[in-house]
Amino acid sequence: MTAILNMRAVVASLALMACTAAPVLAEQVLPLRQITVTGDARTEVAPDRASITLGVTVEAESAAEAMRTVSQDMAAVIDRLAAGGIAPEDMQTQRISVDPVWSGGRYDNGSGKRVITGFVASNTLLVRVRDLGNLGAILDDVLDAGANEFRGLSFGVADRAAVLDQIRGDAVRDAIRKARQLAEAADMTLGPVRSISEHGGGGGVPMMAMEMARSGDVPVQAGSLSFEHSVTVVFDLLEPTSE
Repeated sequence: MTAILNMRAVVASLALMACTAAPVLAEQVLPLRQITVTGDARTEVAPDRASITLGVTVEAESAAEAMRTVSQDMAAVIDRLAAGGIAPEDMQTQRISVDPVWSGGRYDNGSGKRVITGFVASNTLLVRVRDLGNLGAILDDVLDAGANEFRGLSFGVADRAAVLDQIRGDAVRDAIRKARQLAEAADMTLGPVRSISEHGGGGGVPMMAMEMARSGDVPVQAGSLSFEHSVTVVFDLLEPTSE
């Protein structure tokens, strides 16, 4: 019986302690106050690289003749590029194709069967130009060597990662600036960062269409590349400290 009474006393004491501690815990657990802001950054960079997609297209009566001629012409283009200082690793074949050429409506009027009148062969090459000062001369050289098809021209920078690293930091600093301004306007103190989320970055210009006309070196204006980056940052908001 004595043991039972002692156990009841212990339980009662624990219950009393829990009731006493509850208001203290309630005072310590406060609603979490946070602010979420988006930081943005943008910069303009002069390009130092270019990529050209060019090709040779030839039509002949037979597939073999068309492919033989297009291969000879492309070999001449590659030789001219190499003579102009383009390294082998900066030239990459993109596509080789041979397709039939059909007459009129693709059907013979008498028999209703398809009629092939010849074949067209094509060889497409991607060229990376690391010296923009030679870009116009290179374009003129390949036209002179036999290239008769251009798929486009795009510009870039050699160290893209360095540019993105810079504007990534700028975007975070922009988020901190905005958050501090909002906290001060709300008579709060900006607390520590809780999370940072990136929304990616981009840069570059759309591919330029190339015309086949030529007069001396092809005139090319590289302009500048625009890079952008944004981040979302979550901060704690604290009550202002009393002086």
